[in-house]
Amino acid sequence: MPLFEIETPAHIVIACADNEAEARQVLAENYPREEVVRLSRRPRNLWVISKAALGITPEGFDPCNTARDCLAKAAGDKVHAIRLYMQETGADLERARKIIESNMVLGW
Repeated sequence: MPLFEIETPAHIVIACADNEAEARQVLAENYPREEVVRLSRRPRNLWVISKAALGITPEGFDPCNTARDCLAKAAGDKVHAIRLYMQETGADLERARKIIESNMVLGW
């Protein structure tokens, strides 16, 4: 049975359904006051949520310490520190920029 991603103003619901109409019915039964903003069929029967996207980091990993280390290695050069952070953590450009800039404000 395929998975459907149903986005409402307040939730993202993952539902097993045979088709879009059934997916809408699942939402109506469980969240009757929610309206569908977007409904899409997932290409596989697998759903993955990145912990990093939710702000959950592996135990022992402190993004601030890593950012400060990168800033120190880059001698305060923001662009170089962002590149180092991306290389060390695998973060995308936007996340690396935000973390490096926030640590520069904190006075690394």
